[in-house]
Parts: sequence; C-alpha cells; structure tokens
Amino acid sequence: MNIYVGNVKYEMTGDQLKEMFSAYGEVSSARIISDRETGRSKGFGFVEMPNDSEAKAAIEATNEKEIGGRTLKVNEARPREERPRRSPRDFN
Repeated sequence: MNIYVGNVKYEMTGDQLKEMFSAYGEVSSARIISDRETGRSKGFGFVEMPNDSEAKAAIEATNEKEIGGRTLKVNEARPREERPRRSPRDFN
C-alpha cells in the first residue's frame, strides 16, 4: 500500500520517515518530496508498505500524531493524476 504522509517537518529525511513507519511493519520505500528548483522539502512524503494490514495499522497509529510540533496527516495515497506538461510559452 502506498501511504501519503503530509505536514511533516521540513527537516525530516526519507530515512527518518522509514524508521518511523518500520515500527508498524515492513517498509519497502520511504521518500520526502522536494521542490525541483530549490531542493527544499515540500513538507510531505510517501511510504510504501507491502502488507496492507500493517499499512492500515501504521496509518491509524500515525494520523493526527504530533511530530516535531506538526500534526501529521496520514492516509492511503490516491493514484497520481496525469497533468499536462507546461511549456515555457505557457508562462508568458
């Protein structure tokens, strides 16, 4: 199951996110999303857990939990919507 983790502190790393979710079961991947131009965290990430029951337990345990002064928003990730690519001409 792919899990969305929102409102994380900007200093959190993918390794820290993986460690947090590993307490609930096997984590196959964890990543924090960063801005393409600045490289700065966007304040959210994704965790992939192969076992759905462990993933649901992790969501239940971490949603609305306060970490680093921020209240996490955790739920099953929705499939990514395809958005049309914008060309530089679109910005003029």
